[in-house]
Amino acid sequence: MKILMLTPYLPYPLLSGGQIRSYNLIKNLSQKHEITLFSLIKDESEKQHLPELKKYCHKVQVFKRTFSPWHPKNILQAGFSLYPFLVTRNLVSGTKEAVETEIKNSHYDLIHAETFYMMPNIPKNPVPVILAEQTIEYLGYQSYADKSQLFYLKPLFFIDILKIKLWEKHYWENCNFLITMSEDDKQFISTVAPDVKNIDVVANGVDIDWFNQTKKHLPSDPTILFVGTFKWLPNSEAVDFLVNDIWPLIKTKMPSAKLLIVGNSPTAKALSYQQKDSSITVIGGIPDIRDAYAKAHVLLAPVFSGKGTRYKILEAMATGTPAVGTKIALEGLNITPGKQAIVANTAEEMATAVHNVVSHPKLQQQLAHNGKKFVSEKYDWKTISTKLDKIYRQVGGSS
Repeated sequence: MKILMLTPYLPYPLLSGGQIRSYNLIKNLSQKHEITLFSLIKDESEKQHLPELKKYCHKVQVFKRTFSPWHPKNILQAGFSLYPFLVTRNLVSGTKEAVETEIKNSHYDLIHAETFYMMPNIPKNPVPVILAEQTIEYLGYQSYADKSQLFYLKPLFFIDILKIKLWEKHYWENCNFLITMSEDDKQFISTVAPDVKNIDVVANGVDIDWFNQTKKHLPSDPTILFVGTFKWLPNSEAVDFLVNDIWPLIKTKMPSAKLLIVGNSPTAKALSYQQKDSSITVIGGIPDIRDAYAKAHVLLAPVFSGKGTRYKILEAMATGTPAVGTKIALEGLNITPGKQAIVANTAEEMATAVHNVVSHPKLQQQLAHNGKKFVSEKYDWKTISTKLDKIYRQVGGSS
């Protein structure tokens, strides 16, 4: 089948969850389908990564959006149109026209859009469209707005969030098939948008073979790891809670403990934490994420908002790193709490859980073994891509 895939980022290098997902799906599905990739980029330097994607894509075309999302053009367009800011920052002149030309000049069996905010770049046409929702966007922004101290901006926040919600629901209902990352997301969408008829789960996954090569080299000091791109608001919130509420409790229990925070595009606030506390290290980017997992006793995921499945949890399990996370952080993975990972929902519970794991090597080993087995059986990209292939054939009319 011939697939036209649209992504709001270049799926390489693998710096964010979205990039990891798109790259691995393209890599696996390219063996069965001819994929043309249209992606947005922020900087011309990203074009150096095109050769890696051309290994698996018939054609790759990129469109340059503003480097900063806060460009006046994006803000003004959001303020004077029905689209929310999340959409206007991903509306690039010429993209929709290029998609229209591509569809006219070459027969495609289906269009695959990653994220609802790429949907406005697709002109009206007879080709069936699959929409993959990596998270339920309006929930994440709503959580941020609720907690924001910028009271004078809250009315603007809530107007924009309302627009996100309306357009998100509109595209859920108007695509030919909707994909979610978890059963929880699927059930949530079915509740708030009952008119959505064709919907199924194609979860995120991990490259089991690659992560299996991780060799653990645990340091003498207990090392707690946080992983997550800071462009996603729930991660920024999680780091703040970790440093301000959980970390003091952990240091009381384990004075020699170290905190390693790894994430793409760290905020100035996140970087400042290591200047205030020598036990904290913040790394904005790491060439091989396995190096971080290799020296971590525990992965901690204090996430309290957002939807979707969490790469950090799956990666930790795949590397034999015990994971402690909130109910939301582990949502959608169908784990047995206490067997593959530990669920903790308050600062006190998380500090106690981390201390218990570090203090009991047998518990560490059990969680590591059970987690590895779990992701190998359920979340290998080869298995995930097989399910998406079935949906492609169903929607595209191929057998």
